[in-house]
Amino acid sequence: MAPETAAPLHAVGATAALTGTYGRLIALCDALDVRVVPPDHLASAGDPEPAPGRDLAPDRDRDLGRDHTDGHAHGHGHAERLDGAVLAQDERALDAFIEAEAVRIRERHGHVPRRDVAASRALHDYLWSVSLLMSGPWHLERRVPRVHPAEVRLNLAAAEFEVVTGSGFACLPDDPAAGLPGARVVSDQEALRAELRAAVVDHVSPLVAAFGRQVRRGPRALWGMVADDLVSGIWYLGRILGREDEAVRAATELLPHGIPPFPGGADFRRLTGRGGAGHHTRTRLGCCLYYRIDPSQACLTCPRTCDAERIRRIEAGS
Repeated sequence: MAPETAAPLHAVGATAALTGTYGRLIALCDALDVRVVPPDHLASAGDPEPAPGRDLAPDRDRDLGRDHTDGHAHGHGHAERLDGAVLAQDERALDAFIEAEAVRIRERHGHVPRRDVAASRALHDYLWSVSLLMSGPWHLERRVPRVHPAEVRLNLAAAEFEVVTGSGFACLPDDPAAGLPGARVVSDQEALRAELRAAVVDHVSPLVAAFGRQVRRGPRALWGMVADDLVSGIWYLGRILGREDEAVRAATELLPHGIPPFPGGADFRRLTGRGGAGHHTRTRLGCCLYYRIDPSQACLTCPRTCDAERIRRIEAGS
C-alpha cells in the first residue's frame, strides 16, 4: 500500500509527528479507543488520579475487522494504574488484569469463566490493540513506532488505556519526517517490514512469557495469537479504509510464511459467496478461546467455523 499523505510537520521531533499519526489512526478505528499521552505530560504509573480515556476494545467481532472482543478488558475492582512492563514483571498486577477480564465476562455473559479463558481474552485484547498501534502507522504512513511496554498504561478500575509517544519511529529515506530527531531511517520496504516484526516481538515477548503459565498453552500457540492479532489489525484497518485487498497484500508481505517466533504466515484465501462474490478469509494460528464464552458463535476465523458459516455471516453483515 502506498503511504498516505502525512500530516504537516510543524514540530521538531518524531514525537509530534507520531502524535499526529496516532490521532489519524484513532479517528479511523472505532475499535482502537486510546488516549495518546506525550511523554512530558505522563502521570506516574502509581498516580491514583485517573486520566481521561475510553475502553480498549468496544467492537464485538474483530476478525475481518471483527474478533469477538466486546467491551473493555480491564474492568473493575483494582484502582492501581499499571503499564505493560509491570504486567510482565509483577504477578499481582497480572492477576488483577486477568481478574478484571473475568469480571467483565461474568457481567456480559452471566457466567464465571475458567481462569485460562479470562487470561486468553485479556492477552488477546492487549495484543490486538498494541499491535495496531505499531502496524497502523506503518500501513498508513510507512512509519514504525517502537512502543515500549512501559509506554502502554492501563487503569483497571476505570478501564482506561493510554500510549506514550516517546520512542520515535523507523521510516523510509523519502519520508518527510526522515530528518527529524527521533526518526530512524531504514533502507527499503522489506527493512521496514522487518522493523515492524521486531517492534512487535520486542514489546510482547515479556508479556507472552508471563502469560504462558496462565493460559496453559505453549510458546507456539501463544506466538500464533500474536501473529493473528498483528495480521487482524492490518486487515481491520484496510476494511475501514475501503481498501481490503491492499491490506491483505500488505499483511501477506509482512508475514508471507512463518518467521520466528511467528509460527505461520498471514495465509489469506478467498471464499466464493452468492453470485460469485469473493471474500477474504484466513484461519487463526492461535486461539483466543471466545468459543468457551459463547459456544454458539466462535470467531469468524476460528478453525471451528466452517466456510459455509463464514460466508453466511459475512454476507449477513454480522
